[in-house]
This record gives sequence, C-alpha cells and structure tokens, in this order.
Amino acid sequence: MSLNLNVIEWSALAPHEAERLLQRPVSSNAGLTEAVAKIIGRVRAGGDRAVAELTNEFDAVAPAAYAIEENELDAAAGRVDPDLLQAIRDAAARIELFHAADRPRDGRLETAPGLVCEVRYQPLSPVGLYIPGGSAPLVSTVLMLAIPATLAGCEEVVMCSPPGQDGHIADEVLAAARLCGVRQVFCAGGAQAVAAMAYGTETIPPCAKIFGPGNAWVTEAKQQVAQDPRGAAIDMPAGPSEVLVIADDSADPEHTAWDLLAQAEHGPDSQVILLTDSRDLAASVIGHLERLAPRSPRATILERSLAESRIVRVDSIDTAMDISTRYAPEHLILNTRNAGDLATRVRHAGSVFVGPWTPESLGDYCSGTNHVLPTYGWARSHSALGLGDFMRRTTFQQASREGLERVGPTAEKLAAVEGLEAHRMAVTARLAAGRDPEGGSA
Repeated sequence: MSLNLNVIEWSALAPHEAERLLQRPVSSNAGLTEAVAKIIGRVRAGGDRAVAELTNEFDAVAPAAYAIEENELDAAAGRVDPDLLQAIRDAAARIELFHAADRPRDGRLETAPGLVCEVRYQPLSPVGLYIPGGSAPLVSTVLMLAIPATLAGCEEVVMCSPPGQDGHIADEVLAAARLCGVRQVFCAGGAQAVAAMAYGTETIPPCAKIFGPGNAWVTEAKQQVAQDPRGAAIDMPAGPSEVLVIADDSADPEHTAWDLLAQAEHGPDSQVILLTDSRDLAASVIGHLERLAPRSPRATILERSLAESRIVRVDSIDTAMDISTRYAPEHLILNTRNAGDLATRVRHAGSVFVGPWTPESLGDYCSGTNHVLPTYGWARSHSALGLGDFMRRTTFQQASREGLERVGPTAEKLAAVEGLEAHRMAVTARLAAGRDPEGGSA
C-alpha cells in the first residue's frame, strides 16, 4: 500500500491551484438520476410489493420481516451485549441533554398597541428516519435522529434500514430504536426506502420530512422527493464525509493522524485536510499515516480516500483559519495552543472540536451534539441537525380596532406603491366601516 503523500506549500500555489486544492472529490455516476427516478416511480405504483422486489434486487436478500414488530424490538435489545447497551444509554443521555436545551421557544410580543404577534413551534409528523446499513450497525445515527424527533414531540416516527446478509436489521440498531421510543421500523433501504417514506405504501405512512445520511442513491432519492410538492422535505443537502484539521507544533502527530484516518475510513470519497504551520508536524503526520493506514481493517478504503487527502503547510495559523472559512468543512478540528481563541473566529463549519483532547469521535457518538452535519461546503448556509428541524414554525397575529388604526395606514401606503389595490382595500374598507361621516371613529 503506497500513499505517496507529500507536503503542499500553500504560499507556492497560484490562485487557480489553491482553488483546485480545496475542491471536493467529484462523484460521477452516469445515469444515477434516471435510475433513481425509475425506482421512485416503481414504489409509487407498486407500494410494499415494489419495495420488497427492489430490496431483493439491490441487496440480494429477502428480508426475514418487512415490518418489525414491537416484540422483536424488545427481543433484539435482550440479545445485545449489556456493556454495549449501557454505552448506548450513556450516549443517549448526553444527546438528549444537549438537544433538550436547544428546544425552540414560543414567543408573544405586542409590536404596537392593539397588535400582538406570536410564534409557535409544532412537531412534524410523521417523520422518516433513514439508517444506513453496510458493514457495521450505525447505532449512533439512530440516536442522532430518533432522540430529537422524540423530544420535539413527533407523534409518528418511522424508521427504515436495509437488511444485512442474514435478512435482518442488526440487533444493535433495533435496540437503539427501542431505547429512543421508535415503534415503526421497516427492513428496507436505498432509494426505495426513501420513496416509500416520501409517498407512503400500504404499510409505511407518507412522511412530512425525511432525515438521515446515505450513499449516492439515497442522497439522489432525497433530493428528488424534496423537489416534488407531493413528496417530502429533507433534512439537508449531503455529500461525502470530510474533516479539516488545523494544528501547530504543539499537536501530537499520531493523534492528528488518527483524526484524519477517522474520517477517511468512512468511504473512498471522504476528504481529509491538514493545515499546519509546522513542517516537522506535517512530515511526522505523513509518516504515521503511512504506517497506520495499511494496518487498518479498512485499508482498501483508506488507500483510495487518502489519495485525495491534503497535507498543507501554511505560513501562519491565521492563514489556516482563512482557508477553513473558504472551505467550510463538515468537521473542523482545532488542535493548537490557542484553540479556544481560534474557536471564536470560526464562521463556516458544521461542528467544531476544540483542543488536543477533543477528537471528532466524541461528536460522532456521545458528546451530545448531533453528527448529522452539512457537507460539501453546505456549512456556509446550513446548520447541524437540531431539535428545530423536527418542528414547524408558525406565526400568528391579531389586531384590535385600535391596532388596525395605528398600523393600517402603513400597510395602505406600502400596498399602494406596489400596485396591489386589493391589499390596500382590505385595510381601507375595514377602517372606513368604523368612521362616521365627519371622518372620525364610530
């Protein structure tokens, strides 16, 4: 396994080279859009039968059970190692604590005498949670999605996850779902599961919004159903996992290498970047990567993802912060002497990990923050998943006669300048109805 990693000197790059350096890997899958559209069409036409057929086609397995009964959730929890179950409870407690404190609050304000405006938050329902399958049970994703859904008060929570080679969803995933109060679980994955949650089948209710990560097929399906008014909203745009590490010569090079590997092992299209002002640290990190990556159980994945990695030496940490703002990483690790001060300057990042004792792994599993984050530069405009994403924000206003008399003339003038006569008259007619012939109020 040859990684061929080199230190890149930022100051030596031409502007177009610097721009290219910060570009994400391009995912090319010809025909994906059309293929996903056909899957969605089959599910809309065939319902449960189509989902079962597509699961068999793509996963090469027939699920032992399509809809998971509640007693099976209980049985699965009983089969999970007690120490792991305690770890799940421990992580869940912190995630719940953090998200409960982030609950949006209703508000009421009198914006003028006789005019009251309110904002009220109401839970969405049903909501769909997608839990990817693959080589390992993603227990943490269940916690990150189901806990805020439950805290938000979503009455109906639907979870879909693909079957493993044995035709079952992993016991650990089912145990986590049970712990979080999820009662509707379906053994289905891929674009067909997204379509089922968006449009509904005989068994799966149509969901107002779909949450959760997935591969390119899942991502494409989410985007397509979100563009259809008859489909479902989605949590956020998604792309491959990524991390940007800013480190100085105080950082431990082995720890820094593990931070890079932790994201690189997610998949061959993951991107990892190290920005440092220390030549010695950069060289040492490369040495650790070349030593550690071949020993990993995911060495094949790492060989491909690290080929797109960037080890960059900058003239100063200030320059590194400027680059980070341009890149807008999903995960940003600040491993420097003054990490706390640098954290106050962060503008574009999904989640930030401050100081030498804060590996990104804590955020993935158990610190309390959510690990569903904007990737691919979307951190410039999107936020980490939170409780408010599972709620609908509605505003109310109520005016008395006095309130309309005070603010109505403003509405009349603005409507007139915009040429919207009916808007103006909706105010004018009300005011005129209460005036006496001399122009006063009745």
